Amino acid sequence: MSVVASAFPVVRVAAPCGWLNSNDRRHRQAEAKLVRAWREAAQAAAPRFSRAYDEPVRVWCEVWKPRSNRYDPGNLYPTAKACVDGFRDAGMLVDDDWRHVEGPHMVHGGLCSEGVLVFRFEAL
Repeated sequence: MSVVASAFPVVRVAAPCGWLNSNDRRHRQAEAKLVRAWREAAQAAAPRFSRAYDEPVRVWCEVWKPRSNRYDPGNLYPTAKACVDGFRDAGMLVDDDWRHVEGPHMVHGGLCSEGVLVFRFEAL
């Protein structure tokens, strides 16, 4: 775990737009715009490495929301998945298939002034 802690800092992705929710029934073009925005935000937030981390990792995603209303963190999985794709696009991960990534596991992080996803990585 110490190898991953030094290789992977905590990555914070500020909400660039609305959340992608498993319960939403958007038109695919409207959803694609949100996916693109989250993916690009994650790519921009990803740290730059000289090479991708190729060891398998477990990904934890903390959801920090500006309101204290009840919600199911698991329903925001599509948002986290778009971010993991952005991390792969940035070269942080070799791939996001089952051989390289477990998760993202969704958990409630807490309250903050604006929506943020906080990603933590650990070695498998």
